[in-house]
Amino acid sequence: MATTAHHRPSARRAHEALGTRPSGTTAPRRPFPVLRHLGPNWYASIMGTAIIANAGATLPYQLPGQRVACQAVWALSAALLLVLLTARAGHWLHHRDQARAHLLDPTVAPFYGCLSMALLAVGGGTLIVGKDLIGITAAVAVDTVLFTAGTLIGLLAAAGIPYLMVVRHKVEAEKATPVWLLPVVAPMVSAALGPLLIPHLAAGQAREAMLLACYAMFGISLLATLLMLPLVFGRLIVNGPLPLALTPTLFLVLGPLGQSTTAVNSLADMAPRSIAAPYADGFGVFAVVYGVPVMGFALLWLALAAAMLVRAARRGMGFAMTWWALTFPIGTCVTGAAGLSRHTGLTAFAWLATALFVALVIAWLAAAANTLRGLYTGRLLAAPR
Repeated sequence: MATTAHHRPSARRAHEALGTRPSGTTAPRRPFPVLRHLGPNWYASIMGTAIIANAGATLPYQLPGQRVACQAVWALSAALLLVLLTARAGHWLHHRDQARAHLLDPTVAPFYGCLSMALLAVGGGTLIVGKDLIGITAAVAVDTVLFTAGTLIGLLAAAGIPYLMVVRHKVEAEKATPVWLLPVVAPMVSAALGPLLIPHLAAGQAREAMLLACYAMFGISLLATLLMLPLVFGRLIVNGPLPLALTPTLFLVLGPLGQSTTAVNSLADMAPRSIAAPYADGFGVFAVVYGVPVMGFALLWLALAAAMLVRAARRGMGFAMTWWALTFPIGTCVTGAAGLSRHTGLTAFAWLATALFVALVIAWLAAAANTLRGLYTGRLLAAPR
C-alpha cells in the first residue's frame, strides 16, 4: 500500500504534463486550452511586423504616404505585442507545466530570445515613427520602458539559454540549426536601437555610458555569434540540408550580420554627441570598415539561403511559423544597408536597401497571410504532431 501511494502523485503529474488522463478518471479542465501550445516563437511575428515600420521609415528613398504607412504598421505591431504578451501570460498562468517543458526543450527554448527582440523592435519603432502619433514625450517614455525590459530579458536569454543547453538540454551536433543564434543575437538589437535614446539623455556621462554600453552589447552578441555560427555551418556541410520546415531558419543568420552593421552605423551617428575626439571619429571609420565586409558576407549568405529555400519549395515545403524567419533578419539588412548609405554616400547601398525592403514586404505578406489562415483553421494552435 505504501508503494502504491508513493507512486500515485508522480503518475498523476506525468499525465498532467502530457495532457492525458489515467483510465477511470476525469481529465482536469484547464482554462483557455487554446493557449496551451502558444510558444515563444510567436514573438517572431511581432519582430517581423515592427521591422517593416522601422526599416521603411529609415530608407534613403521615401515615397508619398510611406511614413503614414509605416505609422500604421508600427501601431499594428504595438497592438499585436500587447495581445501576445497577454496571451503568453495566460500560458504561463494556466499551463505552467507546458511552459516549463518549453524551457527544457532545446528546439523551443532559444525562441525566448524573440521576446526581447519583439520588445526592442516595437520600442525602437515608437521613437522612429510612433512619436508622430503619440508625441515625443510619450514615445521616449514608452521606448525607455521597452528598451530596458527588452535589454534585461535579452541579456538573461543570452546567458541563460546557453547555460540550459550545456547543463539540461540533450543537444547533438547534427541537430544544430540557426535557431540557436536567437538568444545570443538579442543584445545586438539593443546595441542597434539603444542609440535612439541617446539624444534624450543628459549630455556628458549619461550619453557616454549609453554609447559604450551599446558597444559592449555589440561585443557580447558578436563574439557569441562567432562561437555558434561555425556549429550551424558545420552541420550543413556534414549532415546536408535542414528539414524542409526548418529551411527558412537559414535566414536567421542574416540577423546578427545585418543588425551588427546597423548597430555600428547607428552608434557612429551618435558618437559625436556622446564622446570626445578621437573616439567619435574612430567610431565613424569603424562603421564603414566593419559594415562593408559584413554586408558583403550577408549578401553571400542571402544567396545561399535563397537557393536552399527554392530547393525546399520544389520539394513540397508547406507553411510553418518558421516563415517569419524571412522577415526580421532581412529587415536588419535593410537598416544596415541604409546606414552604410548614410556614411559612405554610395547610391549602390541606397538601392540595395530599397531592393531588400521590397523582398521584406513580400516575405511579410506571405507569412502574415498564412498565419491568419492557420489561426482561422486552428492548425497553428493545435498540439504539435
